[in-house]
Amino acid sequence: MNIEIILALVLFAFASSISPGPNNLMLMSSGANFGFRKTLPHMMGVGLGFTLMVALVGMGVMQVFDLYPASYMILKWCSIVYLVYLSYKVATSAPPENKRANKAKPFSFIQAVLFQWVNPKAWTMALTSIGIYAPDRDVKSVIIVALVFGAVNLPSISVWVVLGQKLQKILSSVKRLRIFNGIMAFLLLASLYPVLIA
Repeated sequence: MNIEIILALVLFAFASSISPGPNNLMLMSSGANFGFRKTLPHMMGVGLGFTLMVALVGMGVMQVFDLYPASYMILKWCSIVYLVYLSYKVATSAPPENKRANKAKPFSFIQAVLFQWVNPKAWTMALTSIGIYAPDRDVKSVIIVALVFGAVNLPSISVWVVLGQKLQKILSSVKRLRIFNGIMAFLLLASLYPVLIA
């Protein structure tokens, strides 16, 4: 893989990693509700989980979709159902003041890693990056694509956590936090639009 292709890959990784999507919206919501430190496992799970996903997609998962096209449709609809459920959880999360009623916790590292496999945007990013930058799916190219995404993704998604944390001052009242969580839930649902029309 020459330097021009790697630079193009870096730009693609940055644009797709920093743009709004389920991961970034959930990270911003977590940063606003729980702060940066408590969101770190979630953030690390997204960064490392997606890097692993890209590698595994390039090393064989794409072949499953090639052999069994219906498996992609099943995955797509499972992803949609899970994101609708997550949107509901975000919208109905209790404010921090209501400590007894509030059972909400930030995503754990493992939950964030596993979430990549039901995240439609993550699938689109992984399949597109392998299809364009490692079309022969040779191990070296797949690893380069995965490592570039690993290096670019984590700093990109951390911006969303910091943005959420900065919003904590504005969201100091219960009413504002509820409105924010409702907006985040709506945006999470809206992020499904490209998947539904595809």
